[in-house]
Amino acid sequence: MLLQVVNGGALSFGWSGSQTLIAQLTEGDAEHLGRFNFFARIGTTIAPIIVGAAWDLGGAWPAYLIGVAWGMLLTLALLRAPEAYLAPGGQTGTGQSQHRWSRFQLRDALPRVSDYIACFSLVAIPAVAMTLAIFFLRNAGNGIQFSLYVVYLKQINLSGTTIGVLFSAIEIMSALGSLFAGRAMRIGNPQRTMLSGTVLSILLICATPLLGGVFVLLLLAQIVRGWLQGVVQPMIFSVQAKAVGRYRQGAVVGLRQTMNRLSSIVIPPVMGAIADWWSVTASFVVLGGFLLLMCIPIVRLTRRAAASAIANEVPEVT
Repeated sequence: MLLQVVNGGALSFGWSGSQTLIAQLTEGDAEHLGRFNFFARIGTTIAPIIVGAAWDLGGAWPAYLIGVAWGMLLTLALLRAPEAYLAPGGQTGTGQSQHRWSRFQLRDALPRVSDYIACFSLVAIPAVAMTLAIFFLRNAGNGIQFSLYVVYLKQINLSGTTIGVLFSAIEIMSALGSLFAGRAMRIGNPQRTMLSGTVLSILLICATPLLGGVFVLLLLAQIVRGWLQGVVQPMIFSVQAKAVGRYRQGAVVGLRQTMNRLSSIVIPPVMGAIADWWSVTASFVVLGGFLLLMCIPIVRLTRRAAASAIANEVPEVT
């Protein structure tokens, strides 16, 4: 259990740090963030296959040694990554900006009330509030997939291999959809695109019982849903990164991770209670209606965020 606590903390720090660094280096560009998300999805897809093959061929030791080698490569890559700085410095005599480079100190690991206040104050920014709400709904749909969806698929007697294909399909399509995020940002309004994509994702997962257990229809729903989620996630990262500026990327990532954990804690018990009160099949409809009702106030947030983005645009000087 202690090992799992350490491992979970390391994964959380690594994922949060990588999101912060990529947002700083790309200045919230959706195309680069989409590539970042693409490789993250590809990693979660191929890593279990590689480790599973090593386990089948040589047992536990080769499988775990692959994890050690992977960690060493990640460490080398991190050492080669540019170091981010905390805040812009003043100007030198040559007109070049001086940067105050971040150096870790022990007191940085201690919680400070001021940090929490500064972090949660970001919710006052319309774009951040809107994207956090969308992120919560997006994770709620994932919560349905990893709980009720699996139970339903077992009830209609799908094999483990078939269920695995459905989950692999959404991962692969999500990775491919991430590569389209940059173009989606340029084609249409980002706020409306994120909201409409999330609403469609909720409809697709909650309409599962209406597909009659037909595998082709279930697979098609997973493909479309994976594509939509892949497009929306980098857009959320991009809108938030641009809304808070370069030097508060870590704070907005922490806020986003908090919302992620909150949805993971709240949604499963609610879904379990609904499934106990109604049937598993009816739970899809009840949860879908509840999540769609939650989308109504987000429409207002979306309009505020869009109006704020237009107001903050600086006209070009000719």
